[in-house]
Amino acid sequence: MIPFDAARMSRLSRIRIGQWFGLGALLLGIVLIASLAQAGVAIYRQSLTRDIVTNRIVPAVLLQPQLSGAMGQQDTAIREYAASGDPADLATYRQQIAAEARTAAAMRGLLSGVSGSGRSLAGISALQAAAANWRTAYAEPLAAKRPVAPENADDQPFSRIRSTNVALQKQQSALYGEFARRLNDRINDVYWSLGIAALAVLLSAAGLVWLIRRAVLRPLSSLATNVRAVAQGDFDRPFDVRGAAEFAELADTVDGMRQRIMEEWRRTADHRRKLDEQATELRRSNAELEQFAYIASHDLQEPLRKVASFCQMLERKYADKLDDRGRQYIDFAVDGSKRMQVLINDLLSFSRVGRIERREQTVDMNVCMDRALASLSQLCEETGAEVTADDLPELPGDQTQYTQLLQNLIGNALKFHGEEPPLVHVAVLREGSMWQFRCSDNGIGIDADYGERIFLIFQRLHPQDVYSGTGIGLAMCKKVVEHHGGRIWLDTTDPDARGTTIRWTLPAEDASPT
Repeated sequence: MIPFDAARMSRLSRIRIGQWFGLGALLLGIVLIASLAQAGVAIYRQSLTRDIVTNRIVPAVLLQPQLSGAMGQQDTAIREYAASGDPADLATYRQQIAAEARTAAAMRGLLSGVSGSGRSLAGISALQAAAANWRTAYAEPLAAKRPVAPENADDQPFSRIRSTNVALQKQQSALYGEFARRLNDRINDVYWSLGIAALAVLLSAAGLVWLIRRAVLRPLSSLATNVRAVAQGDFDRPFDVRGAAEFAELADTVDGMRQRIMEEWRRTADHRRKLDEQATELRRSNAELEQFAYIASHDLQEPLRKVASFCQMLERKYADKLDDRGRQYIDFAVDGSKRMQVLINDLLSFSRVGRIERREQTVDMNVCMDRALASLSQLCEETGAEVTADDLPELPGDQTQYTQLLQNLIGNALKFHGEEPPLVHVAVLREGSMWQFRCSDNGIGIDADYGERIFLIFQRLHPQDVYSGTGIGLAMCKKVVEHHGGRIWLDTTDPDARGTTIRWTLPAEDASPT
């Protein structure tokens, strides 16, 4: 269990990546909307100013010559009428008066409501007033064939029209210049607004990149660095990742995994240390067993041989002086010594299986069978046994131990026979990567309740005086089979079995190693 860590919980309470990017998107949206709104307003104002200039001020300026031309044609027409009396000239005079009124009205309509157009409108009115004074003082008397007043004879009122027209032209030019300046300012505003919007987008993009680096890339890089360090063996490296809550949670999870790995590593190291200690103890114990085997094979057997030898010599030399009981005692001593030698030899053979490294060679089981029968030839003759076998395969393993295996199994079948002569058969069958062997006989059989017990060392089912033996044979068979990667068991399910059936498996020569 990982202990509670307040600092770790504070990391878990940080802003999450979605919230980071939501806040960044909101700020970016606000900046973009504000920038685009400013650019839109500037464009709208520029468009509005341009429309005023192109649709109102410029047409009004262009009507100025028409207005002054209409007044000039009035003067020309009235003078010609005064000279010729032609009514057409008088009609032209009247038409130009109407044209003057229309043009002035059109100019007023164009300039009406335009900011700063008051002086131009006043100039138009002043020009029309001057034209009206001229017509009253000079043109209308000529049209009515009346004499012109002496003070107006030189057409002085028309000179006022000219000066007023010049003033109106200046006012129109000033108005146009003012709006041209405004239009230029509006265009500059548009450029500045677009530049500010572009700058805002760049700054927002830079801010988004910074946000990604701070909220994602930098914590991810820090986490990757820590994980790489741990993967390379630095298990004491702490995880302190600053950034979004997801990375803090991930770092906390990985750190918890690191701590569990360290705990498992410590437990494994302790377990390995204990295993090493046990291995050392086992090596020491094996050395002692080897020493014991040496002592048993030399120091124990030699006295037994001497006891048996001297007892036999005693029997031969003093046979005529010993009664039946004395000779029986000597027989007991000789038989006990021999049985002790057999037991010691069996124990030595049993201890060597698995302790001595097996020789990996291809073994012909038929040869092992022949050697086992050769060793059991006397027993076969005594019991009248018939031993048969299938054609046995070649297997990887130790020939001596395979020979011991077959000799012990067949020897048991010969030993525990019934009233009829023993019939023993060794069969074999391939099953996948294993060979399954079967040794069956017609002997006294073994109860299924003793199926596991018979393979334990020193486990005997019959008294020594009924069936001889040390109780090591089947235990050695089990050890040989398991040492070669197989298993052995008592088969109590064979319907054709008349006595005992022992089955065992051994790996085939072409089996894949496990």
